[in-house]
Amino acid sequence: MTDAAAEVSARAERRALTGSIVASGALGAVAVGWGLTARADVVVFDGIFTLAGIALVAVSLLASRAAASAPSRRFPFGRHAATPLTVAMQGAAIFATLVYGAVSAVGTIVAGGSEAGGGAILAYGAFSAVVAAAVAWWLQRVAPDGDLARAEVVSWRAGAALSVVVAVGGVVALALQAGGHDRAASFVDPVLVLVAVVSVAPLPVRLVREGMHELLEGAAPADVLAAVGRAVDGARAGFDLPDPLVRATKLGRRLYVEVDFVVAEHHWDVDDEDRVRRAVTDALEALPFDVWANVELTTDRELAE
Repeated sequence: MTDAAAEVSARAERRALTGSIVASGALGAVAVGWGLTARADVVVFDGIFTLAGIALVAVSLLASRAAASAPSRRFPFGRHAATPLTVAMQGAAIFATLVYGAVSAVGTIVAGGSEAGGGAILAYGAFSAVVAAAVAWWLQRVAPDGDLARAEVVSWRAGAALSVVVAVGGVVALALQAGGHDRAASFVDPVLVLVAVVSVAPLPVRLVREGMHELLEGAAPADVLAAVGRAVDGARAGFDLPDPLVRATKLGRRLYVEVDFVVAEHHWDVDDEDRVRRAVTDALEALPFDVWANVELTTDRELAE
């Protein structure tokens, strides 16, 4: 990816994150007010979950700016690690919010249930699901390649799923109330919170896992490795080179690639190595990352391994 393309992508991601902050503030404020008025814990929880996301998105914006900054004397390889670190932090914070919701729901059940009406729960669930799904779609459209924006898409899709659960619960509560089972209906609200927590929990766990995988320099995603493999194969085809040892790891928008060819002695010089290196790096430029590639020819297999 060229510097100009990288800057355009970074600007698009920051625009998406800013939009997410605005949407989170609006929906969260509506949810808290709606939940307090209707005495619906699940709606209040959804509002708190959404408002908590504002702080996370603000951190993501700072991380996006840090990752886009040029290498410096203090950070000679740039600060691309800010992206996976923030993704992992987002996952951990979302998980902590879910734990709070679960504890609150258990307390409501122990206290004898909630006074929330099924109609208010259903109306909010439907409204919130539509808004969350729309925001997720917009984020995906504005910044399809940004890791931080992708984390926000995951968060908004989780919110949409939670809202669908809330709406279904509202239907159940209305049915129970219509059948004269008011006691049972009073437990729908806290049970909905627990169901939402269980349904959403895998998403923050995935964010933490993905962020830590990048921070620990794990292998790049399978599709990225496949693209690197095609680029290397195409570049080496004209030089009659053996299969290389290829390593690749992704750190935010930065993709580190190491390609080592073990060649026969006395057949290659520095100029040849430069031509091979140029062929490989030119092929890798098509990838949507800031690629740092190290291409070497060696006659010593131990050095390559």
